[in-house]
Amino acid sequence: MFFYNITDYGAVGDRISDNTEAFAAAIDACAADGGGTVYVPAGSFLTGPIRLRSNLTLLLDAGALVLFKDSFDSYPAVKTRWSGYECHGFQPLIFGSGLVNVTIKGEGTFDGQGKAWWAVAMQLKYGKSVSTERTKQLAVLNESLAATMKTNVLEWDSQFLRPPLLQLYDCEHVTIEGVTLQNSPFWNTHLVYCNHVSVRGVTIRNPADSPNGDGLDIDSCSNVRVVDCHFDVGDDCLCLKSGINEDGRKIGRPTENVTVTNCTMAAGHGGIVFGSENSGGIRNVTVSNCVFIGTDRGIRLKTNRARGGYIKNIIINTIYMENVFCPLSINSFYRYGIDEKDPAMTSKEAIPVTEKTPVIEEVHISGIVAKNCRAAAAFIYGLPEMPLKNISLRHTVIEMTTDPEEPGGEPDMVKEKILRAGDGMLCRYADGIEFHRVRVETRQGPALMLQDVTNAELDHISMSSVHPETPVVSVNNAKVVKVSGWQAQNAANAYLAADEDSAALLASQTVPFSFNQ
Repeated sequence: MFFYNITDYGAVGDRISDNTEAFAAAIDACAADGGGTVYVPAGSFLTGPIRLRSNLTLLLDAGALVLFKDSFDSYPAVKTRWSGYECHGFQPLIFGSGLVNVTIKGEGTFDGQGKAWWAVAMQLKYGKSVSTERTKQLAVLNESLAATMKTNVLEWDSQFLRPPLLQLYDCEHVTIEGVTLQNSPFWNTHLVYCNHVSVRGVTIRNPADSPNGDGLDIDSCSNVRVVDCHFDVGDDCLCLKSGINEDGRKIGRPTENVTVTNCTMAAGHGGIVFGSENSGGIRNVTVSNCVFIGTDRGIRLKTNRARGGYIKNIIINTIYMENVFCPLSINSFYRYGIDEKDPAMTSKEAIPVTEKTPVIEEVHISGIVAKNCRAAAAFIYGLPEMPLKNISLRHTVIEMTTDPEEPGGEPDMVKEKILRAGDGMLCRYADGIEFHRVRVETRQGPALMLQDVTNAELDHISMSSVHPETPVVSVNNAKVVKVSGWQAQNAANAYLAADEDSAALLASQTVPFSFNQ
């Protein structure tokens, strides 16, 4: 095996010396010999961008710390995908494009030293401007795209398109194993157009206040396995994407055939997230045996009327959650990253179905236990013109907070603000939804509220502690609802509250109900 120790090429692990050329020389020597292992021993090695090559293993020994310079213009412009758009951006700190057989492994740490990048992002958020030689170059390279974009993403005007810590672009046979990746300028680890990917035993960390500090973004990739990883980040922990709007639909490359298992999420905006950049489609995904502690949302699917594409054939089971904001959110009305001047984005009425209309279907979730949840037990919200299709939730227990001081908030961001605190599940605009043996304990309100649904099957929806004069299930504008289960048949008080039309459907099922006021 060919072995290339970066110290043989002049690297010094004193945290001060610039080792950019040493890394490049070791990698070039490895590539010239047809491949091998570039070795980083124990020590603290400061460097600029690292560009990988094919048939290469980058190996970090225990005690190795690779620190990246925070001088922005050290990172050249490269073709990338940034927030779903094909464009040019700052080169990711570790980058590979068009590679085969690339491995990053070991027991050491890559640190993106993202603090300076985050500070600029916050300046932009509060209306300040930024300009460097690189942003001027990017403005020229992205001029035609920027002229046609209609988005509320704040970085586009400045072209300060912060780079991920690690991005592999259009690569085949990728392995990331054992290492720690932390403090990224933007998303932590971003895989784009990759095939046959294994991510195992990796720790991904970003501070809770790092802007856009996603953990792992799997973007238009196929045949991906994520196993035994730990996430503690400032945005979504593990996110599946496939491009945005017309750009993503034109490329049309889905994220597909993905398995995620035995992972832990300590914080973040979402544990497992699908979208909202799903325009190329997301399909054939399984998630199992994971723990979410303190994430905002647990399982989250989000898209909107600009995206098109689909999210389908999703199986999620055996998840434990604690202290999450909303354990399950499925939202086709997500209001961020949109053209705010387009009235269709927020219209309450059904609009014509076009290539921009997203589809969410065949999502099957089971074996969820969630405790001390703060906003709503679930938030399941389709579109009036494209209801969610064939969604099931089985063998699940969700316990909401009993803290009377919990303020709650938005379970997810739809066209209007819907605020919840300790509430049950809300399901609206769905066709073919099934709940089987689901117990929800709320601080207030019903376990389940159904609105504008068709073909709903409710079997053993229960509450151990029913609130006075509060039904277990509330139904409005429902068509074809089947209700069964011990509590439904034997509730001392009305199990259901329904509007007049829905109540007529339910009367023949001998379920005790009352009329919604």
